[in-house]
Amino acid sequence: MSGKTVSSAILLLVIGNALALVSDVFVKLLEPGAPVFQFAFLRCLITLLLLLPLWKQVNPRRLFQGGKVHFIRAHVHLGGMFCMVIALGALPLATANAIFYAAPIMVMVLSVLVFGERLRPLSVLAVVSGFAGILVILRPADFNWGAVAALGSAAALAINAVMVRKLPKRQSTVHKLALTYVMILPASAILMVVEGAPLDPAILASALGSSLFILGYNITVLLAYRQVEANQVTSAEYTGLVWAVVIGWMFFGEAPDLWFFVGTAMIVVPLILIGLQQRQKSPLKPAVLANDGKRPESAGCEASGQA
Repeated sequence: MSGKTVSSAILLLVIGNALALVSDVFVKLLEPGAPVFQFAFLRCLITLLLLLPLWKQVNPRRLFQGGKVHFIRAHVHLGGMFCMVIALGALPLATANAIFYAAPIMVMVLSVLVFGERLRPLSVLAVVSGFAGILVILRPADFNWGAVAALGSAAALAINAVMVRKLPKRQSTVHKLALTYVMILPASAILMVVEGAPLDPAILASALGSSLFILGYNITVLLAYRQVEANQVTSAEYTGLVWAVVIGWMFFGEAPDLWFFVGTAMIVVPLILIGLQQRQKSPLKPAVLANDGKRPESAGCEASGQA
């Protein structure tokens, strides 16, 4: 599975999204009322330690290049991580992940507001259908803080995806990741102290498991998008929703209803159509990945034109 062919790249993305869902499972297994900022601090610290063997990919001469943008993105990411933990604790695994996939739609809206871009008819359809799909999944009668948190997490993903354009072009993925987590550590440490919860080995175990599997996801994404045109394979990212349904049903007894499937289709199908449209219009050339730990925290966001 080198990622050098379309079939191997698709397989890598399928496996990678399964790994990402396992990371979500570690988050979902946190006890109700678990100290969120302790988890965030430990996950960031562990991720930095896991990146140490790749330190040669960080340019020490330009260590803090783009520092202002990195600083903003880092703290948006921290807010998104907080929302993700709340959402996964309060919502079924599949429901939370379906709302996370609203991030590409939010990116389209932000691109219009921030960069003055014009949406094509199919993109307008994706925006309208996507937000309607969110309402179908959540249903106003069932709206709760978990739903708000899921939307907050998707918004954080979208903001960070849009801000990627402001980052230095030649910074490596490892450099971006490392700088993000270095900048998150002080704020998350302060919030952990304010939170005042005693250190919990269970939180450490969850943070370690979540970090390992999301790093595995990022590695598979890196391999998949390095050699193959992004628009040829990015739809494979949506297999994450299939994994969410399967894992949620097998381990948490969560059975999605018809509204979930209808709403998910309203979100995902227009995005897949956009990917197919771009595939027909763009020349076949390797995609350049600038993934920095986003998913849907994912390269899929960037590959779909979201970053």
